[in-house]
Amino acid sequence: MSANVTVRGSDDVTASEPTALAQDRTVAVVGTGTMGQGIAQVALVAGHPVRLYDSAPGRAGEAVAALAARLDRLVEKGRLDAAAREAAAGRLHAAEDLAELADAALVVEAIVENLAVKQQLFADLEKVVGDDTVLATNTSSLSVTAIAGGLRLPGRFVGLHFFNPAPLLPLVEVVSGFATDADVATRAYETMKGWGKTPVRCADTPGFIVNRVARPFYAEALRVYEEGAADPATIDAALRECGGFRMGPFELTDLIGQDVNEAVTRSVWESFYQDPKFTPSLAQRRLVESGRLGRKSGQGWFSYEEGAERPEPHNAPPAEAPARIVVRGDLGPAEPLAGLFEEAGIKVRRKGGDGFIVLPGGGQLVLADGETAFEYFSDEIIYFDLALDYARATRIVLSTGERTSPEVLAEAVGLFQALGKQVSVIGDVPGMIVARTVAMLADLAADAVDRGVATAEDVDTAMRLGVNYPAGPLEWAEKVGHMRVCDLLSEMNKRYPTGRYAPCLASARKGSADAARIGKEGR
Repeated sequence: MSANVTVRGSDDVTASEPTALAQDRTVAVVGTGTMGQGIAQVALVAGHPVRLYDSAPGRAGEAVAALAARLDRLVEKGRLDAAAREAAAGRLHAAEDLAELADAALVVEAIVENLAVKQQLFADLEKVVGDDTVLATNTSSLSVTAIAGGLRLPGRFVGLHFFNPAPLLPLVEVVSGFATDADVATRAYETMKGWGKTPVRCADTPGFIVNRVARPFYAEALRVYEEGAADPATIDAALRECGGFRMGPFELTDLIGQDVNEAVTRSVWESFYQDPKFTPSLAQRRLVESGRLGRKSGQGWFSYEEGAERPEPHNAPPAEAPARIVVRGDLGPAEPLAGLFEEAGIKVRRKGGDGFIVLPGGGQLVLADGETAFEYFSDEIIYFDLALDYARATRIVLSTGERTSPEVLAEAVGLFQALGKQVSVIGDVPGMIVARTVAMLADLAADAVDRGVATAEDVDTAMRLGVNYPAGPLEWAEKVGHMRVCDLLSEMNKRYPTGRYAPCLASARKGSADAARIGKEGR
């Protein structure tokens, strides 16, 4: 396809003057499962004539009936008026043959995740539709470039990755394959905006934005579990109640399906030629092999059988808060704690230092930095985890070494309990839970931007909307400090010398720039 794209029934459109698909142009959806029906509903409500096709006889008709019922429910909920419902139903048709899609301006595929099957479908579609028809795949794991590889006009092919349920979730990843024309990607982007979605642009890379950048949210939790530092319920609670994530990784993978989540992780890992940053979890593999797939099987990390009790996270027993503490230096992202302690009636004395809290018994509270407590031979070190917002966090996580006395640990527990927070004590693991997760998310996000996968703004938008993160990973890295993120990863890389935690070049650059700025400000 040339840079000038002509769509039947519209004016010529050039790359410099992209427009969304006109409402009167037909949208075809191939595949009538949950995702296919969801995409069709979005296009239908946006005002397009919609044709549904499925290779299984009768499925398209069943999907049309199901979509009509969905429209009825929207009317019942007051989200659609009766007249709009009737108009939408009148624009919806089942297609029993691919030839009935000939006048479609956009065809979106939502069929099985099988490369050969998708390639054959689009080869057949190219024989039917006009040269100006935009062809799109909703694939979440396959290469957009590979799907389009055998097409006569690969430039008119683009990825439109919706998130389930498509009518509710706003994000759509608009994926440009190696051969996708820029104006086709822009037309698709503008069309998604016209459908009320929040599109983000990205290059054709394994996992696109969300499934690439999100891997550490699951992987680091699994790593902490595999090392015996904490149980699934406690790890989930830490990321929810301290990190601000909507769900913990263990409960979320139970919801997604352990087999589905593990397959995506393995696909991304293999697509990146087994890069250690994406290494799958043996513990999760064993869970899948045992048939414990989560909610759909009744058992995953947690039991979903009727009457089953959900395991509780570790909660430290009540302890007395110290009357006074010393804050040495700036606590960085944990600096708000000093004010919170004072508000709780604890006397806070400030002194110079490297950023830690001294307890009356001599113990030192240190924000997770990628090191471990057992490495400090002369001091009683207690690490505390990163929080999105220390004032709003309802849980604080601590980790101790073998030499930490029960008395010093009790002081630390009581200190945070005085703020009205639950306290979980985990094993002595580098980076703890939230801090290592956020650092790895930030690192993969920075690497994606550095490699031209997407802009920083689009990466953060995708992670907030696609997986409901409380903040974009790059936004969070700005708040924590790029130097701190880079230092934490560097320290973890010393303790796990596999390359998994080695900061990418983009993180290293940002960390170096941060260090130079801090050095200038300190002079």
